[in-house]
Amino acid sequence: MKRDDIRNVAIIAHVDHGKTTLVDAMLRQSNIFRSNEQVAERVMDSNDLERERGITILSKNTAVMHNGKKINIVDTPGHADFGGEVERVLNMVDGVLLLVDAFEGPMPQTKYVLRKALAQNLQPIVVINKIDRPDQRVDDVLDEVLELFMELEANDQQLDFPVIYATARDGIAKLSMDDESDNLEPLFNMLVETIPAPDGSLDGPLQIMVTTLDYDDYVGRIAIGRIVRGRVQSGQNVVIANGDSMNKAKISRLYTYEGLKRTEVKEAMMGDIVAITGLSDANIGDTVADPDQPEALPTIKIDEPTLSMIFSVNNSPFAGKEGQFVTSRHLRDRLFREVETNVSLRVAEAGGPDAYEVCGRGELHLAILIETMRREGFEFQVGKPKVIFKHINGKLCEPMEFLTIDVPQEFMGPVMEGLGARRAELVNMTELAGYLRMEFIIPARGLIGFRSELLTSTKGNGIMNHVFHGHAPYKGDIPGRTRGALVAFEAGETTAYGINSVQDRGVMFISPGQAVYEGMIIGENARESDMDINPCKKKHVTNMRSSNTEEAVRLTTPRIHSLEQALEYINDDEQVEVTPKSIRLRKTILDRHARGRDRKNSQAN
Repeated sequence: MKRDDIRNVAIIAHVDHGKTTLVDAMLRQSNIFRSNEQVAERVMDSNDLERERGITILSKNTAVMHNGKKINIVDTPGHADFGGEVERVLNMVDGVLLLVDAFEGPMPQTKYVLRKALAQNLQPIVVINKIDRPDQRVDDVLDEVLELFMELEANDQQLDFPVIYATARDGIAKLSMDDESDNLEPLFNMLVETIPAPDGSLDGPLQIMVTTLDYDDYVGRIAIGRIVRGRVQSGQNVVIANGDSMNKAKISRLYTYEGLKRTEVKEAMMGDIVAITGLSDANIGDTVADPDQPEALPTIKIDEPTLSMIFSVNNSPFAGKEGQFVTSRHLRDRLFREVETNVSLRVAEAGGPDAYEVCGRGELHLAILIETMRREGFEFQVGKPKVIFKHINGKLCEPMEFLTIDVPQEFMGPVMEGLGARRAELVNMTELAGYLRMEFIIPARGLIGFRSELLTSTKGNGIMNHVFHGHAPYKGDIPGRTRGALVAFEAGETTAYGINSVQDRGVMFISPGQAVYEGMIIGENARESDMDINPCKKKHVTNMRSSNTEEAVRLTTPRIHSLEQALEYINDDEQVEVTPKSIRLRKTILDRHARGRDRKNSQAN
């Protein structure tokens, strides 16, 4: 039977096309907040990192009421690196709102998330957002969306998608560009009419698919999912089914969503999205089932990771000075705890008790994990990101990315030159209001370090987006960093005099008064080879005065690396030391004599 009093919908789109802003407007117009309540922008982005970066990292659940019908809404991330979040939450819904920017049109991530939605036979509604942009090109964008649906082989029902024109920031939606509207009523009505009501058995044996895990210090693990069949009650005995294994459990508390809050309920039924406590053994993809008739649902398939990185215990001379959690046990427990909720992540021990191989969907995916851990008080070090190769039909294959770059036309030459060396293949080029949009297929390893190069070569005007394209035979060598490192050869505190004496060797990464240790990278050499220098040198005091004694030392501004820039910058023999207070670059082998012997041995081999 159908439950006509409820609708389950996910909002999917490319990054920065307005998903979270639209959810904000829907919440406001559903009277979720008090009239005098102060509400932050992008209220669904509750994580500090989400607010700072202006992106959604974790999918979120909320619910609004409209004319007596409950609409469960799932806000999803737009970055390809968090595609695992999108894949699993699509199991909770019957339809999707596909948001597309009225100027940018369909972007790589639009294609990625739409392919996932169509594969699950979900009903789409296309929302063309930001129609108030002066450079909007609504008609062209609508044609591009239709072409995308056809390219992805949508069925006839999916191709006959309804369209809403919106300005999410102002809370306005309309059925055509000529309509007058000052609210989202047309969108709410369209959603209720178009998205199918949940369909299933209310009285059959219980089945709940666990799609998300949360954690609370008071109640422990919280399993979130949709009731596919039957009813569930607080205090009920259930089994957690995963393949052939069955674990008994008892539901402690049962919650549904109202606005931004979880509301405790005694009973929920087929079609509801619920949060459950008491299921300490539940994992993503498990089925919460009736103990008398336990039937497992098909597990959730998640795309494989494409990038790996070695996380290890910090062994620099500054180890333990800035972090709260510094031991191998702390690092191991934290990484394996992350795997429980971060479905796209893989963790394995890497050749020793103090090192772990962490595999993820991209640089941003792993950088967010590193940044989260350092804010929690962890101190550790990470190696250079490396792509994960596969052998397919006896051939060595590597992950490829579909890359889209928007640049002003005058920067086309430097961008093409930079990507040519990285084995990129141009597949399409279009002109958009003074900008060129270039589309490439490029090895994933060719993108490591490219973002900063793009910003430099386009004077900050280049915009890049990429999404996993598939595997292809190995494309050959890609040149790495062309400059060597300036490495401190003794420990101490840097001085203005010391830095001034070596700054003509290249670009410095440090300032006076900074503590350094032997083997720490303090700058970039102007030449290809590494150079050992001493930035802690002090001026000798003599009785002699020279003509330039009183001249002030003039130092160039140091280059400060963000976490992502540091990860992109390092070579295979280097690491990034991460602490709650600092991000330092260092050589893996700190002693310069041992480093020299290692270099000679590797050249001999």
